[in-house]
Amino acid sequence: MTRVDGRRPDELRPVRLTRGFAKFAEGSCLIEMGDTHMLVTATVDERVPPFMKGTGEGWVTAEYAMLPRSGRQRNQRDGNRGPNGRSMEIQRLIGRSMRAIIDLPALGERTITLDCDALRADGGTRTASITAAYVALSDAIAHMMEKRMIRRNPIREGMAAISVGMVGGTELLDLCYEEDSRAQTDMNVVMTESGRFIEVQGTAEGDPFSAEELGRMLALGKKGVMELIQLQKAALAG
Repeated sequence: MTRVDGRRPDELRPVRLTRGFAKFAEGSCLIEMGDTHMLVTATVDERVPPFMKGTGEGWVTAEYAMLPRSGRQRNQRDGNRGPNGRSMEIQRLIGRSMRAIIDLPALGERTITLDCDALRADGGTRTASITAAYVALSDAIAHMMEKRMIRRNPIREGMAAISVGMVGGTELLDLCYEEDSRAQTDMNVVMTESGRFIEVQGTAEGDPFSAEELGRMLALGKKGVMELIQLQKAALAG
């Protein structure tokens, strides 16, 4: 099938990762995936949530929000409308994903908060947040090591996330909003560099999908994640 932007079914949107975008944060990354732009900042605090006190372990958490005109219509700020279920679900996903690849005891009793804000949203904001959050987290860890707050890098391995879906009977990688809005299946894949799954979120919005189709979508997701991990490495080496 011909995609709205002319990409192949297995092709990512153009991706750019800009480190240090937020001057005063311990780590930050602006990710641009097509028309989805997410800014992720990492903040290091010398404290942990109450339930972690006395454990000797650190914590990594996330917050997610969309700016009022990041999308096609203006949405209210979360602070003005109370708790937003979608935002809470996404930020929990981001936090779980980051904690899956970090040795929390090596942080000591410190918290790293990853603030993920959508500047422009055209599909895949949660997966773009995770991919950028890894870069911001890596720079925050480098900052902590430079300041001798920790002795070693607690990140176990690389990771990234990507969306896949079934649109018009075809498996597609990295859905934009127009594709996502008419997908028969919508799926988000979070995976480590070693090829292990951190989380798979898949829902049939229309027709149910088969085991064979699931396998093809997961393979497509793996391809996208591995490409993103190489882009992360290139950004962090720069």
